[in-house]
Amino acid sequence: MKRYFIPLIFSSLLLFACQRVSETTVLPQKELSADVVRGELLIRFSPEVQDIIEKAGLCKSGPLRSQSFSGIPSVDEVLSLLGGCSIERVFPADSRSEENARKSGLHLWYLLRFSEEENLQELAGKLSRLGEVQHIEFNRTLKKAYSGKATPLAIGKEGILPLSEGFNDSLLPRQWNLINNGNLGDKKFTAGADVNVQKAWGLCTGHPDIIVAVLDEGVDYSHPDLAANMWTNEGEIFRSHNDNDGNGYAGDYYGYNFVRGTGIISTDDINDSGHGTHVAGVISAVNNNGIGLSSIAGGNGSSQGVRIMSCQIFSGNYLGTVLDEVRAIKYAADNGAVILQCSWGYVSGAANPYDWTPQYATEEEWIEYNTLESKALDYFIHNAGSPDGVIEGGIAVFAGGNENAPAAGFPGAYKDFISVAATAADYTPAVYSNFGRGITISAPGGDQDYYYDYGEGESRGSLGCILSTLPKHIASGGYGYMEGTSMACPHVSGVLALGLSYAAQLRKHFKAQEVIDLLYSTALPLDDKWDLDNYKYYYKYVIDLGDNHYKYLDLNDYVGKMGYGQADAYALLKAIEGSGTAMSFPNVYIALNGSASYIPSRYFIGGEDLSYTVSIANPAIATSRTEGKKIIFDGHSSGQTKATIAASNGKSFDFVITVREKANSNGWL
Repeated sequence: MKRYFIPLIFSSLLLFACQRVSETTVLPQKELSADVVRGELLIRFSPEVQDIIEKAGLCKSGPLRSQSFSGIPSVDEVLSLLGGCSIERVFPADSRSEENARKSGLHLWYLLRFSEEENLQELAGKLSRLGEVQHIEFNRTLKKAYSGKATPLAIGKEGILPLSEGFNDSLLPRQWNLINNGNLGDKKFTAGADVNVQKAWGLCTGHPDIIVAVLDEGVDYSHPDLAANMWTNEGEIFRSHNDNDGNGYAGDYYGYNFVRGTGIISTDDINDSGHGTHVAGVISAVNNNGIGLSSIAGGNGSSQGVRIMSCQIFSGNYLGTVLDEVRAIKYAADNGAVILQCSWGYVSGAANPYDWTPQYATEEEWIEYNTLESKALDYFIHNAGSPDGVIEGGIAVFAGGNENAPAAGFPGAYKDFISVAATAADYTPAVYSNFGRGITISAPGGDQDYYYDYGEGESRGSLGCILSTLPKHIASGGYGYMEGTSMACPHVSGVLALGLSYAAQLRKHFKAQEVIDLLYSTALPLDDKWDLDNYKYYYKYVIDLGDNHYKYLDLNDYVGKMGYGQADAYALLKAIEGSGTAMSFPNVYIALNGSASYIPSRYFIGGEDLSYTVSIANPAIATSRTEGKKIIFDGHSSGQTKATIAASNGKSFDFVITVREKANSNGWL
């Protein structure tokens, strides 16, 4: 069958509804769907028992520490009948983000583990009748709904039809998705059918302050075209078995492998597809380094591009669970990511039931069966970023789905998220792409079946797909082709990251929704790019079936249904220029006898080349010192004092320092 490269996560609808106990009860059924993890339940306790579980020490539990009791008598009475169990917080406590977690209610979610031999439905029923338990969900295994792997780039064919402009990366001429000047073939490669990034590079090529979290298979952090743009956790030690920075995860240096429960990101499983590495290369492969390929926001060779954080939720045949997924989402928000790159989703509720198992058709249905997932995503979009940084809030970008259905799959179809459809190199919708309800924007995703007349054998049609980075065990040269809305998705993440990079360069601040609105308003309309008098012909499953399944698309069916249009990097950057608010040095909050650090260059245009002096009106309250690129403020006595920071270019900001006696390490009550 055709290779669907988007890792769609899907599950059968649960055979009983896991709903709020205050409204309904969990009704046990005879059978469970195959994706339900035996021996585990996800529980949300009522806020009224918060003090009890605090006293029992349960609030300090997490992936590195669990316990056998909750401290709640009625709950522990049920658990005592299990003959052995453990309970832990779903989201481990992190002092930097605990206040936000509590405001969002995420601190009330717990994982209960017990013997797989126990009757899961019966236990859920017992717990659901307790007033202290507000909500119960099954943990479910995430499933990849694609088969096969990437098409490796044929060695020796890299340097075809060189471009006259652009970076010096040798494979850029094959990247029609970035610069399409029609150099690769006939009318199926239409000049301009790209994300218009070449002009954008004249304004900005990326900025390391912008972090994109890739929720996918692991990202090959050692790849020569990715290594320099990988995010690293300054508070951690590579391959450490200890939680050195106290965030609840041991050794999370490049991110975290949530599937295996380790800080070691893996890409070398024989059953890996290379998908996470491929996605990362579209966003931030190192530009202009004379090797490999270019990316949307990978810098210019002398300055770093946006950084990639690897949040691994798939590893070969080891499939993550909803638990792993939601932990990855919150981890991304708490550790600096502002874009959540999600090339996965559930099968569209409008998919053809003969070929697929349709799932959630409405927002209400998705939330009903995926409350914890929806809460984690809400946490990201409301708590990522900073009110003092480039962006306040986070942006979640999802693949729209590959079922050729007239509606996007969830979670991407939810109103607060971006859902991406895929296009070919002539602006037309990719033959597999979902469209219509829930789709908000389009981007190049490749279309192998449409480009059947290019290449032969396993490479047939690959020139019309997306070329990007791959682990060496999948492609010996480190590069290859994939297609899908999962490839369109990182184009939008990359364009957004480039736009935010430009905002960082201009020292401008935006709310997340403002950036999303600019993305949509600057998208290139697609309807007038199509020849509506003719069909789009292709061979379905051309690699597997050859020239035996001739099909066509009526482009009239797609009019007005590919979102706001195709993402346009240059147009977005120009819109960034005229929008947002100027950044200023923020007010500083410090715990008594504590400290807080800031990087002043982030608030001054051209700040990397400036020096700074700080004047504090009352040094008895607080003082400052410089450590490398940081200014450290130390709190000595409770109170407030005025302060000024001045740069060597004459620009200065006035701010206030507040020292609080009863506060956590960052000064917040």
